[in-house]
Amino acid sequence: MTAAPIPRQPSQPSERSGGTASPDITPVFALKELVARLHREQNKIQDLLSSLGFALRSFNNLNQFLELTPLIASRVTDADGGALVLFKPNGQMRLERLHCQDTNQCQDIRKALEAATRQMTASAPTSGKTVAPAQSLTTALDHQVSQSLGANVQLFGTAILVKNAERGRLYVFSRDSEYSWTETRQKLVRLVADQTAVAIENDELTVELRKKERLDRELEIGAEIQLQLLPRSCPNIEGIELAARCQTASRVGGDYYDFIPTNYDQIRPRKTGRNEAGRWSLTIGDVMGKGVPAGLIMTMLRGMLRAEVLNGHSPAQILQHLNHVMYSDLENSNRFVTLFYSEYDVTTRTLSYSNAAHNPPLLWQAATGSIKRLDTLGMLIGLDMDTQYHDAQVQLHPGDTIIYYTDGFTDAANQGGDRFDEENLTRVFDWACQNHYTPQQIQDHLFEQVQQFVGADHRTDDDMTLIVMQIKPDGAIAN
Repeated sequence: MTAAPIPRQPSQPSERSGGTASPDITPVFALKELVARLHREQNKIQDLLSSLGFALRSFNNLNQFLELTPLIASRVTDADGGALVLFKPNGQMRLERLHCQDTNQCQDIRKALEAATRQMTASAPTSGKTVAPAQSLTTALDHQVSQSLGANVQLFGTAILVKNAERGRLYVFSRDSEYSWTETRQKLVRLVADQTAVAIENDELTVELRKKERLDRELEIGAEIQLQLLPRSCPNIEGIELAARCQTASRVGGDYYDFIPTNYDQIRPRKTGRNEAGRWSLTIGDVMGKGVPAGLIMTMLRGMLRAEVLNGHSPAQILQHLNHVMYSDLENSNRFVTLFYSEYDVTTRTLSYSNAAHNPPLLWQAATGSIKRLDTLGMLIGLDMDTQYHDAQVQLHPGDTIIYYTDGFTDAANQGGDRFDEENLTRVFDWACQNHYTPQQIQDHLFEQVQQFVGADHRTDDDMTLIVMQIKPDGAIAN
């Protein structure tokens, strides 16, 4: 492009005095044109990078973004094309995307690049755990790609780094013999590679978030099911008053408690409506561990125990049968169950019980103001197929109060690492009984004392379950 000459004023001193003509000013216009062209190039680069940034913010599909990577990289550098090679978690290298200005040559370039990645994949370690190849392999890949494209191709490659791990290579190439990879062009390719890395990381975070959302929903469903399996309220049993509460450390817990009528007539009363046996089972258990696995075992335990109770066996026999039936499943899962099983006879006010290594319930005896531990020998369910369980009985009287609890109470720890332990629980329980607390008041008091011990702003690390049973002072004995 030739610039038009600038008109000169006739009064110029050089013309009047016959001086020499002004120097040729055409280079000035050439300089202006060069500046304008550079400005247009700069605007083009900014527009392309802005488009890539917009795609990074708006695209929900990683594949859509990866389509742009080699295209933008080649255009901002005025190169002939670009290629994106990604490294897979199993150690494979794959040509993910390719862009060529000359579509006629694209097929040959694709074959060359695919041959290079196949050869490098074959020589890579086969451990199956490598997310990013070693530096020596990426250097070898660059060399292999350069050889595959030929000596006449000006090639530049840079890493796709995600969390400091190389996840791929971005190559840009030109067949122009006068083309050179200036520092500016290299920086532009690296900028595109960095945005590609952000897109890959965003996609992986999105996948993880979706997995977490699905897991959260499954946990919510599990918690809802578990809540429905636990008693919604305490039954109205003649002559006693009950209170119960289960507080899980996570959404799904491994604690279990239940109130089960011991014969079919109580489940489905006869026309007379009479309760002939007048016996109820009160049980509490703890599956070792927390979360969904413990919750599933607790659900299995509940179904088996409810079926077993109706067979009319003694507490020790019921634990024996449960241990035999559940042993293989618990052994395979490396989990065990502690369980305290008891049956209360309304007519005689007798509590029969057997213990499978659970925390022994505490009995506060109103007549003496003393506390007794209700315990028998027996190992955890699922630990030993041949373990033996034993029966025991205790006679209850008006005013007597029993608490069934899980180790979430005694294992609750404060900021200094001290545990609440059984001694503190016994002391707090005794104080509540001495002050004539009702079962509901005793329950609330015990939970409050543990919370104060661990700290108002802290949660306990284990599930906490409590049953409070109190013999009514004026309770009438059924005929």
